[in-house]
Amino acid sequence: MPRDVYVSLDVETDGPIPGPTGWGFSMLSLGACIAGVMDDTGFQPIAPDRSTFYVELQPISDDVNAEALAACERGLSMPRSALVHHGTPPTVAMRDFVRWVEAAERDYRGSAVAVGWPSSWDFGTWVFWYLTRFAGRSPFSHGQHRDIRDLAADRLQVPIRGLTKHRLPAELRTKRRHTHNALADALEQAELFTRVMTRRDR
Repeated sequence: MPRDVYVSLDVETDGPIPGPTGWGFSMLSLGACIAGVMDDTGFQPIAPDRSTFYVELQPISDDVNAEALAACERGLSMPRSALVHHGTPPTVAMRDFVRWVEAAERDYRGSAVAVGWPSSWDFGTWVFWYLTRFAGRSPFSHGQHRDIRDLAADRLQVPIRGLTKHRLPAELRTKRRHTHNALADALEQAELFTRVMTRRDR
């Protein structure tokens, strides 16, 4: 029986797209947790704190967008300048992440599906690129991801444009704050995903 293992992902970056100096920017942290599983019997939530992953990475580019950096540094354990010397090398970080995801697939007997708000940013733009570049492979198919905002818009029957977390109905919002710490924000997203997935039609 096919079974999805939902992995809530969040990244903090110093710019809009990944790449080497003169072409792109760097992912500075990656947080993830298991949000739930889905098979033919339906969705089963999993407490997000139960299985987590977090890493802060060495930058791969000298390019920095000041506005993006100011936001993401609030959630880092050290400034970007220190990550240059003390961050985890991207090859090590992404291979560790692959091992963590594959262990979750074994533990929950399914295939990993990335979850994000929006997944096109955290997974599609950043995590898939980093996995391909530094781990040489991805445990996620390039199309194996779910966007929480898309899902919420569908459940609520509202346009995606203008739909923010603050505009969600109270029963869907989580009490966790968005902190720009990648793991804390992945946990927030996991709770939001569970609330959207288990919402009953009004």
